[in-house]
Amino acid sequence: MSDLDEYERRARTWLVANAADLPAEPDLSRSREFMAALYDAGYSGITWPAEYGGQGLSAAEERAFQQASRDFTLPVNIFGIGLGMCGPTLLSIGSEDQKQRYLKPLLRGEEIWCQMFSEPGAGSDVASLQTRAARAGGAEGEHVDGDAWLINGQKVWTSVARQADYGLLIARTNSDVPKHKGITMFIIDMHDPGVTVRPLRDMTGQAHFNEIFFDDVRVSADQVVGEVDGGWQAAVTTLLHERVSIGMGAARTERPASYENVAAAAVEKGLTADPRVADQLVDLYLKERAFELLNARLSQEVKAGIFPGARGSVIKLLLAELTLYGADVASEIFGAETVAYDSEDGAARIARALAWGPGMALGGGTNEIMRNIIGDRVLGLPREPQVDRDLPFRDLKVGTQAKEAGR
Repeated sequence: MSDLDEYERRARTWLVANAADLPAEPDLSRSREFMAALYDAGYSGITWPAEYGGQGLSAAEERAFQQASRDFTLPVNIFGIGLGMCGPTLLSIGSEDQKQRYLKPLLRGEEIWCQMFSEPGAGSDVASLQTRAARAGGAEGEHVDGDAWLINGQKVWTSVARQADYGLLIARTNSDVPKHKGITMFIIDMHDPGVTVRPLRDMTGQAHFNEIFFDDVRVSADQVVGEVDGGWQAAVTTLLHERVSIGMGAARTERPASYENVAAAAVEKGLTADPRVADQLVDLYLKERAFELLNARLSQEVKAGIFPGARGSVIKLLLAELTLYGADVASEIFGAETVAYDSEDGAARIARALAWGPGMALGGGTNEIMRNIIGDRVLGLPREPQVDRDLPFRDLKVGTQAKEAGR
């Protein structure tokens, strides 16, 4: 038995003892306990540097653990943004002090993170954000209280914000330069009294997202991630990790309208003898298999140290389209049962999938934005005209106000 085989065997043995009997939806306290146990056993942050709390092992060990955990549902989703987006951003561009302070508690589940980019008027065009970070003291250019900043504004569509302890936020710090050049990334303490989080209930009946308001939230200079006014590149780093994390972290069993779930519900209803239903299920299976093969290819590249970059948008787009296709197939097979059900059977699960499906085409960047990124940065097609890209942000705002006033 090779060392890797032995590593996988030990991981599976640990998972059988610690993850086999977990409740389907554990509470936050139980999830934190599991994350700490996972870390103490050596299975959290497997490839992260040991000096920052990781295990310092190779991609081969991480692949072995992923293989061992395929048959288990681990209660770690609430830590996904921190592990898949915020942590990797800090590893890439964070200061030494930030890495030492934040990464190990993140890996142990002691601190939950969120990401705060989108705003009511800045979704697809995030660089148009209005949330501002001004030097403490109010007057432009005035320095008081060291290099502290005061943040005011609003963010929206933020996952796990109610549970989060910290978050990455981008805010405008300079209005005299083009919109992409006057943004800075900050680490925000979500327990600050100036931070107000309100849940947003969607059509699934649940509150997956939140809106957040910032009222004179004071942050110090050591909470700047990267360079002042260099937040756009910092945000791009996070978004690349986000799209890869969303696409490559989505197993089939995590999607209510996956082949397994739709097929199981069809069997439950006695519908699989219908040739039309069988054809649709086969088509859904083939699309999922193609997605999984691309996922596996990019996963192997990541483990080999080749980051997908803009190609992460390909897999994120395919996941969104696959989710919508699965919901379409389910609705055709089950008809009215997907919107009028009175139990917790397969049709009820499919109904929730139909309500959730459109969200996958929005979260992490809309399908239209993903296609633009793929065209520009993967295929090398000509970029769309952007007439406002090189104008100072202050002029853009004045122009918008003047236009609105003249209506």
